[in-house]
Amino acid sequence: MSEQRLKGRIALITGASRGIGRAAARLFAREGAHVLLLARQQKTLETVDDEIKAEGGVASIIPLDLEDGQTIDALGPALYERFGRLDILVGNAGVLGGLRPLTHIPSEIWDRVLAVNLTANWRLIRTLDPLLQRSDAGRVVFVTSPRAASLGRAYWAPYSVSKAALETLAKTYANETADSPICVNLVDPGATATAMRAEAFPGEDQDTLKTPEAVAEVILRLALPDFTETGEIVAV
Repeated sequence: MSEQRLKGRIALITGASRGIGRAAARLFAREGAHVLLLARQQKTLETVDDEIKAEGGVASIIPLDLEDGQTIDALGPALYERFGRLDILVGNAGVLGGLRPLTHIPSEIWDRVLAVNLTANWRLIRTLDPLLQRSDAGRVVFVTSPRAASLGRAYWAPYSVSKAALETLAKTYANETADSPICVNLVDPGATATAMRAEAFPGEDQDTLKTPEAVAEVILRLALPDFTETGEIVAV
């Protein structure tokens, strides 16, 4: 077996219960990381936790609703008490919010998409930055969609606006941490066989798309200590 590239590192992955997040969590665990699995539903997290442990990996589950700002704010101090640092943050969780004209978007849908896709990531940065600063090579990876962020595609407003803002958020954090051990990047998965993709394109044959596991390999590369670029969008 080859040397584990994340041996001894602590990685927090949001949206870890399915799709890209689940694939990244399992890969990180195989590479030796202690993976902190964050998602809303405890039952689905327990399934991923069982998969990781069956493969000899180590994980902990964090059932947390990313719309709950106060609970996110408490996460940093709680992890500090247990681990003292954080080496990797993968901000993968996201929601589409459906496809409809701007004028037909319910306010609760708009608020939820922005809360999960954008505001939660700002809160995670704010609460976890002190822990990432304590790592010898803190790595932050966010999942984006540059086409959605830049094209202003009809009917995609909440998702597109959230991703455009997320890219600016990530690049701002990258610039603010440029003289630190932290590197902040974004990954563009492109068309991937996930539940969100099926929601957006229900008639598409997902067998023709790349797998979440292929995306996880790129996320892993961005999370390694020897990847020292920052402020980049890396396409799969």
